[in-house]
Amino acid sequence: MPVRVKKLIGTVLLVLLVAVYAIVATIIAVAQLAESGVWVHLAYFFLTGFLWVVPAMFIISWMAKPSKRDLARNL
Repeated sequence: MPVRVKKLIGTVLLVLLVAVYAIVATIIAVAQLAESGVWVHLAYFFLTGFLWVVPAMFIISWMAKPSKRDLARNL
């Protein structure tokens, strides 16, 4: 797959990931943490604020890999 296409797909996936993740994290917080204190909210949003980075790393590493055609051309 050409690198340009991979970058396009990866960019769309990253935008979708962030949007869906933010909505789901907020829905969970509203449903489960409504009666919790400020420190629980702070800890939850701190954790979920960093947790989206894990799937984003996999998408970015996939985008950065050269295609097999490019690897064969460099040999």
